[in-house]
Amino acid sequence: MEPHGEDFAVGCILSIKTTLEEEFQAQVIAFDRPSNLLILQEGVKSGSVSKRNIRLLKANYVKEFNFLGRGEDPLDPDKCFLDLNTLQAREDSAIRQAEAEADRIGVGVTAEGQNIFDALSKTLPVCWDKTTIVVMNEVRLSPPYLPESVTGGTPPANERVRKVLELERKRLQARNAGE
Repeated sequence: MEPHGEDFAVGCILSIKTTLEEEFQAQVIAFDRPSNLLILQEGVKSGSVSKRNIRLLKANYVKEFNFLGRGEDPLDPDKCFLDLNTLQAREDSAIRQAEAEADRIGVGVTAEGQNIFDALSKTLPVCWDKTTIVVMNEVRLSPPYLPESVTGGTPPANERVRKVLELERKRLQARNAGE
């Protein structure tokens, strides 16, 4: 589809059907001819709160569209609303998740040590203390991460970690043998 400049004029409300057969209505915020990128605003009403989604779409993915009318200026700063509390909460959540994921990566450990950590973390609470895996906040598993390397904790906890470790090492060896 070769759009004309006036087809995607700012403020136009369009009913769009994409090449992937998705249909939606949106208002044109901008059209960048060099990149052929269409920036659209979809209005979503939920109760008394009006939420808007911004969609970026390559114009060549527009299969067909119909002009529904002309809306108010979508870029009018007096009508733009950002819920800063929601944005801050999303940012905080993303930071916490990234930090938690980073804490799961051992520094200075072998690939085998990381694989054992990942496997243990599926069934037991684990964390790193330098190159030592700490399981259930009491049992320690030091390199080379063998059942004999398990120390600390109560005898039942110690035995449970040994048993899970043996099973996970067998599972990892079987997976590596199959590759």
